[in-house]
Amino acid sequence: MYGGLKALCEQAAEQVLPNRVLVIRPGLLVGSYDYTDRFTYWVVRVARGGEVLAPGRPSRYVQFSYVRDLTEWTLRIIERKETGVYNANCLPNNLTMERSLEECKIVSDSDASFRWVSDNFLMQEKVAPWSEMPLWMPEEGAPHLKGFMFINCNRAVGAGLSFRSLNDTIRDILTWRETRRLNEELKAGIDSGKEERLLRKWHETH
Repeated sequence: MYGGLKALCEQAAEQVLPNRVLVIRPGLLVGSYDYTDRFTYWVVRVARGGEVLAPGRPSRYVQFSYVRDLTEWTLRIIERKETGVYNANCLPNNLTMERSLEECKIVSDSDASFRWVSDNFLMQEKVAPWSEMPLWMPEEGAPHLKGFMFINCNRAVGAGLSFRSLNDTIRDILTWRETRRLNEELKAGIDSGKEERLLRKWHETH
């Protein structure tokens, strides 16, 4: 429904201001001050170290953008008075879940190890996609989610959208969390007790 409302808003704006509307469609945004903690969870959890419950296939692609990259680019194209529709996200088929977590480990100098568990196991244990396991959507049994993190953003890239390194993004998030929100409970991610229980069950059955 939310996507439908956005489409209606875009159509209404175009009707009132034909050929003069700039529409930016961002994907998942991450970074400092993210009140959802959807990527922050992984940065913090990996920094804590130990065995980390990791969802699905390690080689599964994910797609998200650092909010500062989007903000800086948006200001530039507004100043240029650009119009049209832009999907504004990082490149699809470029970043895997495994690399995302490994980069978190490198930046935080953590001793974390990753226990990759199957989609079926997570679904059987009623782990909530996207909230308890941020960036994870089951690949089986959810055809409506195909293409969810494979959005083509060539037009935005052609208009100057660029991306800083994943290391920089993670480092900024980690610094913000450690200096501003060290003792605050995360808004996303699996409870530590539940994670430990699931890890034990996975080891017992696999």
